[in-house]
Amino acid sequence: MATAASLTMPSAAYGSAFLKRFLRKAIFYAVVIGLWALLAQLKVWPSYVFPTPRGVMGALWAGFADHSFWIAIRVSMRRMLLGYSLSVILGMILGLSIASNKFVEETLGGLLVSLQSLPSICWLPLAVLWFGLTEKAILFVVVMGSLLSVTIAMETGRKQMPKIYGMAGRNLGARGFPLFWHVLLPASLPYLISGLKQGWAFAWRSLISGEMIFVSLGLGQLLMMGRDLNDMSQVIAVMVLIIALGYAVDGLIFCNLERQLQRRWGLEQAS
Repeated sequence: MATAASLTMPSAAYGSAFLKRFLRKAIFYAVVIGLWALLAQLKVWPSYVFPTPRGVMGALWAGFADHSFWIAIRVSMRRMLLGYSLSVILGMILGLSIASNKFVEETLGGLLVSLQSLPSICWLPLAVLWFGLTEKAILFVVVMGSLLSVTIAMETGRKQMPKIYGMAGRNLGARGFPLFWHVLLPASLPYLISGLKQGWAFAWRSLISGEMIFVSLGLGQLLMMGRDLNDMSQVIAVMVLIIALGYAVDGLIFCNLERQLQRRWGLEQAS
């Protein structure tokens, strides 16, 4: 029978590991900021080219105080969620189709692998010519930036899945969408999650690039505004904000999903 001491040991070990990770990150970022401040004080570059950490913090404070950063975050995240959701739905359909049909794999599959090497910024001129300077152009760039990653991850997951899973599902009466939802998708999740994570990163980069081409009220526009005003503090502040948002999404969503999958499949490693 488990004692109270044995029950508290896992939680104590988890708390100690969390504290160690926190201290390592805190020390690392403190050193980075300290080096940054030192270089700024040495004036190796002019202050308008290489601002101090205090100047960037002031730009962050001013941006949140006048609500321009809040508006930009809301607009950019709305576009991101819409474009990324479309890319996930289309990517899963395409990936499953390629993995399930030999003709589609030999034709469309080869084309998608070739397009994967194309930088997402290359879709910008095409989006402008097709949709003009509109929201549709930005959404198109976001979708194309992440669609291929999700498609290839879904295709890989479907191919790596043991055939016995699909056979067992069919023997139990699952057909069509129920077979996909209850059998094929869960078995493909370990591969799909990595594709979703990579697709999010590509879509986030594509979104910022798309917002920089015209006045769009997003974070990309704030970057261009800082450049036009020769305000490097605002440029770096927006860059820090973009990095922080990407890091938060990765930590809160994708890392948690990966941990849950590892725990479910017995692959979780000790800290």
